[in-house]
Amino acid sequence: MSRHILVRFLAIGALTVLGTSTSIAVSGQAPKTTVTPATMARIGTVDERFQSYNIEMVEVTGGRFWKPYASKSDAKPATNKQSTANQPAGMDPSLYEYRPPINLSNPRLRKLAQALGPAYLRVSGTWANTTYFQDSDDPALAVPPKGFNGVLTRQQWKGVVDFSHAANVEIVTSFAISAGTRDASGAWTAEQAKHFLDYTQSVGGSIAAAEYFNEPNLAEIGGAPKGYTAADYARDVLAFRDFLNKAGSKTLLLGPGAVGEGTMIVPGAMHMLTSADLLTATGPVFDAVSYHSYGGVSSRCSMFGAAMGTSPAAALSDEWLARSGKIADFYSGVRDKFEPGKPLWLTETAQTACGGDRWASTFLDSFRYLDQLGTLAKLGVQIQMHNTLAASDYGLLDEKTYEPRPNYWAALLWRKLMGTTVLEPGPSPTSNLHLYAQCLRNHPGGVTLLVINADQNMPQSFGVPTASERYTLTAEDLQDRSVKLNGVELQLGAGDTLPELRGKATRSGQVEFALASITFLAIPKAHNASCQ
Repeated sequence: MSRHILVRFLAIGALTVLGTSTSIAVSGQAPKTTVTPATMARIGTVDERFQSYNIEMVEVTGGRFWKPYASKSDAKPATNKQSTANQPAGMDPSLYEYRPPINLSNPRLRKLAQALGPAYLRVSGTWANTTYFQDSDDPALAVPPKGFNGVLTRQQWKGVVDFSHAANVEIVTSFAISAGTRDASGAWTAEQAKHFLDYTQSVGGSIAAAEYFNEPNLAEIGGAPKGYTAADYARDVLAFRDFLNKAGSKTLLLGPGAVGEGTMIVPGAMHMLTSADLLTATGPVFDAVSYHSYGGVSSRCSMFGAAMGTSPAAALSDEWLARSGKIADFYSGVRDKFEPGKPLWLTETAQTACGGDRWASTFLDSFRYLDQLGTLAKLGVQIQMHNTLAASDYGLLDEKTYEPRPNYWAALLWRKLMGTTVLEPGPSPTSNLHLYAQCLRNHPGGVTLLVINADQNMPQSFGVPTASERYTLTAEDLQDRSVKLNGVELQLGAGDTLPELRGKATRSGQVEFALASITFLAIPKAHNASCQ
């Protein structure tokens, strides 16, 4: 056998082991690619609650959050003096809009959230850093106590606990760290945290996991004392860990929960501590390493610089879709150096920081949403929490009506079809076709392929040797706020019933994927040994 033929033979064999094989071209024909689910190797697993979400603390208390682009007013109750105070320090007030507290007992909200369960619900955000827990049944204080910017009442927090039971979610949160929590020396004290934790337990709730505070690498913006250092953080985290231990809590300690590293979304003028600084100071104290991930900032924060934003024209580009993986690689490296062997959790992410761009609520962002889930599952990230469930332009649901947006339908299909075992599908047949594979949920031996055709000019195809059920998402226009499944628009039925997500029977052989489309191929009879 000649060296050329031997190399070609070995290459084809290697691709077949990975699950993708390429036939040799004959008589000038282009080679055809076949994806073979039966031979795809197991490369890892993700948590059952891998796909999770945030409800910001400021939604629970009421206050000023990112103003939707469609909003034309900024009305707020004149008696609510905290509404203008509780926003990140140094930011333009016109970027925000007052919301009353979210109604977590809303039947539609609960029903749609439950369909994504089991999941984690993270109630945190920059606003949580300065929120006072009012441990009484009195009406909310009109003015927060000194050292705080917002007020969380018992009734509001009980609403979160009740929602967690109804929606099959476990609560993740963070704690107040502002001046009102500190002693004369500036050290954090646990008094507020104890009231908060005791009350949570008294109403049948629990805190599954917690970060000490939100985004400590941007400490001063988040309400920490001026000049806050990594050494201060280490002192406070150790006090927080001791508090959890003495309380007998089973809460996982997450940290540090930094943002803005691995990509450029933080202006150089902002003072930023690094994750390396924070973890060097703390030592290995965390149960899981957490981070936040945004590929850019929205046009609301255009003052940060054009290079930190993005555009609809870039939304399907390889460079844009690859950003979440690059950020995960960065934090994986940090984890491996300072907390080797610990799970990696992404506790806040969305299309862009600062509330999302105008197209964050359209089908165009579903490509990023699902590509990010597929990428991070392959990289071993255990949890991803989308920001938010129902607030601003990046919410899965419209914040006024709770109508599902395209990313909600994408999330629902992921929940239905993608199991926790992650497979290696092999190299993608073309550069614009993004291919991911996991075991088919609740079907031993079955495999689901997630096929994202980011090519806006032509369809793509490859061979599949086994019959499948096909679920293809498309839209008339990429920036539509509605989406079709196999050509039928997805929408709620009478009484807010969810539509039955039916696949289309697809025979074995060459399968074509329409331009600018997202397809799940469910293959129940793949007979993959890793999925038994």
